[in-house]
Amino acid sequence: MKKYIIVAGNIGVGKSTLVRLLCERMAWQPYYEPEIENPYLSDFYRDMQAWAFHSQVFFLAHRLRIHLQIQRSPHSAVQDRSLYEDAEIFAHGLFLQGALSERDYATYWALYQAACDCLTPPDLMIYLRASTATLQRRIAQRHRPYEREIPLGYLERLNALYEAWVAGFTLCPVLTVPADDLDYVARPRHFELVLQKVQEKLTGKEEVRFDPAEVA
Repeated sequence: MKKYIIVAGNIGVGKSTLVRLLCERMAWQPYYEPEIENPYLSDFYRDMQAWAFHSQVFFLAHRLRIHLQIQRSPHSAVQDRSLYEDAEIFAHGLFLQGALSERDYATYWALYQAACDCLTPPDLMIYLRASTATLQRRIAQRHRPYEREIPLGYLERLNALYEAWVAGFTLCPVLTVPADDLDYVARPRHFELVLQKVQEKLTGKEEVRFDPAEVA
């Protein structure tokens, strides 16, 4: 039976890598975040207030197209970040910090709600949870010039928004992965553990946790 997973989490947490590894193992179709394709992103990191609306609408349109492609495809898929995060984390966070005006946010939110009416929810969300220290280290390792200017406070606010959002997320089951402790690139056993938990969650096991002894 066709399945659809979204991988959620803050900037630099390891979403793209996990999407690739899961799809390679399960022979599913990966859908990646368009970080380089967004023509507004570099401007956005330099001046969030001037470019927030443009950048968010670009991401919303792109991810809506991806979600619809996944919906129409007969193949199982894993998506790197979802339309839901664009709205409920990034756009909402930018509005709270004043980078999106009330008028722009209302316009964006109306577009988002209209898009949601056309969509089938995913079967599982994998939430990668990591501290800002881990995020900063991994962002530095990626060597993307425009990411060097991301403020620490921005990452901290996003983490807080993620925690609140995940706590109230009801569209599908959620598997929270302790990404500070798991290195599924350098340690194959860690990936096998994540894969096991994903499969348990997809088969309907209600309680799926990462015990401290498992991630040691």
